[in-house]
Amino acid sequence: MTSIKDLAQHLGVSIGTVSRALNDKFDVKPATRERVLKAAAELGYVPNQAGRSLRQGNTGLVGFVLETSSEGMMQGDLFFIRVFDGMQSVLSEYGLHLMVMMSPSSEKSDEYLQKIVGRRLADALVLSSTRRIDPRVNLLADQNIPFVMLGRSQTDRGQPWLDLDFEGMVTDAIERLHARGHRRIALAVPRQELNLRYVMLDTYRTQIERHGLAFDENLVIETAPGDNGGVALAHHIMEMEDRPSAVIFSDPIHPFGLYRGLTEMGLVPGKDLAILGIATRLATVLNPNLTHYRVRLFDLGRRVAQALIHRLPHLNTENPPPVIRERVPFTLVEGDSDLPLE
Repeated sequence: MTSIKDLAQHLGVSIGTVSRALNDKFDVKPATRERVLKAAAELGYVPNQAGRSLRQGNTGLVGFVLETSSEGMMQGDLFFIRVFDGMQSVLSEYGLHLMVMMSPSSEKSDEYLQKIVGRRLADALVLSSTRRIDPRVNLLADQNIPFVMLGRSQTDRGQPWLDLDFEGMVTDAIERLHARGHRRIALAVPRQELNLRYVMLDTYRTQIERHGLAFDENLVIETAPGDNGGVALAHHIMEMEDRPSAVIFSDPIHPFGLYRGLTEMGLVPGKDLAILGIATRLATVLNPNLTHYRVRLFDLGRRVAQALIHRLPHLNTENPPPVIRERVPFTLVEGDSDLPLE
């Protein structure tokens, strides 16, 4: 690999001159700068990013902290891939690169984040799998590390966040199912520490009561993520003594398990159980067609990156920087999995 020393020897100039030319310093003649840049291109010079980071005080990296046990990691879900693609499309405009940091299920997420903070591996971070009470917020805020949350938390230090409009999804789903004659509507919720659970549950209770229905805690079912979680959910519902006629879910892989579980019992999705929730393009393979809510994940990723750029002092020109806090709406995709109750 060609180094600055190699360039200097090739051009017959000092290493300092080459360094100043590559970094566009004012005290280098235009003709010299042109010679250096031309030689660098011809000889395949690649800057040492680690050394540059030490000199400039930044790494040029943005870290996305992703838990390997998170719902979006299950069964090959493409949720985060599209989000990453959207983020990088913005970060590239600023010379930044996205680095996915995998928080292993064998280690507490707080301890993993502490290691990242201690090593200063990235200029800014994105946190996912947000908790209702999330100590990671205080950790990053106390260390003055720029970050954005993909999701919300009651732990609030003024941080920006982008979240999917789960309130709007649950409200619309109950309205739709109620209009089709369903009165016992189940809600599949994720594990207890995630803020998503409480957002969905609060909205569900409000909307159920708004439609004159009694809230039944037995219809709120904590469900494991992924395809297997969907299978277990299907069996749980169909084995209930006073079983619901419909279910709402947020895990985009759950419908695959719900369909499989119902088929195993000789039942028909949409007819024997109305199914309505969040899904990705992968759901187009299901038969009957899944009625579901979808969000433009690429655009979500772009917005997350834009919120993060505002947090980087060397890139943001606004003072004070804007704090983006937005709920991203879903689009309903019509199908045949939420038929009227017979």
